Amino acid sequence: QVQLVESGGGLVQPGGSLRLSCVAYGVTFPINVMRWYRQAPGNSRELVAQITSGGNAEYQDSVKGRFTISIDSAKNLVVLQMNSLKSEDTAVYYCNAEDYREEGGIRVGNKFGQGTQVTVSS
Repeated sequence: QVQLVESGGGLVQPGGSLRLSCVAYGVTFPINVMRWYRQAPGNSRELVAQITSGGNAEYQDSVKGRFTISIDSAKNLVVLQMNSLKSEDTAVYYCNAEDYREEGGIRVGNKFGQGTQVTVSS
């Protein structure tokens, strides 16, 4: 069974930093694409950043230069380093994995983690 487990959320002051981690358990091959989404109260879920197993990364304009996404494909571990945090970054952050191959009876599909709260406030 494929499961995404996130960690690293919390409360931080504006200008501070947080590091989010997500591991995909139950997968024995590098996942094609892993992403971080976020959802603030009253808003729809939005894509923050994504990265391929080869390391190609893309970012939402509002986080460029402040957030960095990285991946350890051998471990299916994706990390979002968030610097210079702003109040508008406050949201629940969700890890996402997408891969439609099936290997050894394992298929990821399009799966989300349970989410981790990030609150930026003084």
